[in-house]
Amino acid sequence: MIIMVKKDIVIFGAGGFGREVMWLLEENNSDIETWNILGFVDDTPNFKGKVVNGFPIVGNTDWLIEYGKELSVVCCIGNSKDRQSVIKKLQNNKNLKFPNIISKDARVSRLVSFGQGCIICGGSTLTVNIRLGDFLIVNLNCTVGHDAVLNKFVTLNPSVNVSGYVQIGNCSEIGTGSQIIQHTQIGCNTIVGAGAVVVKDLPSNCTAVGGPAKPIKYFKEV
Repeated sequence: MIIMVKKDIVIFGAGGFGREVMWLLEENNSDIETWNILGFVDDTPNFKGKVVNGFPIVGNTDWLIEYGKELSVVCCIGNSKDRQSVIKKLQNNKNLKFPNIISKDARVSRLVSFGQGCIICGGSTLTVNIRLGDFLIVNLNCTVGHDAVLNKFVTLNPSVNVSGYVQIGNCSEIGTGSQIIQHTQIGCNTIVGAGAVVVKDLPSNCTAVGGPAKPIKYFKEV
């Protein structure tokens, strides 16, 4: 008989998405007990020791940076730039590992290439020859078509449809219910508003809304 050794894991962020990912881990554990869930990590003042949905908040960023044993971390910060900032700090601790967390209710082909630290939520479908960068979030009920490239720290909010051959640059965020038409490119640090329909390429460092989606605001890269 093979005995599975559960790995210690924490959820970074006790907000709404973090709580949803905690549920995802519990659901996955109900099939194969892979994770020993220690609780949440959160920087909200005076949160340490509080209990959220039955799990304690065990510490904050400083606690993780100093953690002396191997520990898996799932970063559930929805904002792409904030998530990037947190990960930059945590990567200084070589004890921390960043596994890909894929819901048992997602459909992901064997022809999807993953970076590290990705989260794929339930109801989502990723087809073939897709490349995903590090620390990417695919939220509930999204689809990603063939030959798409989603780069580091991209965030797909719920019910986004990404068609074939789409490319999305680092730290871009795609709003709930958006449609990205095939062969389009979205630059880095771009925000696509909820319900937008992207039919032409979008530049970096802008906010785009509407159908067809058009930039309405530009900002400097931080």
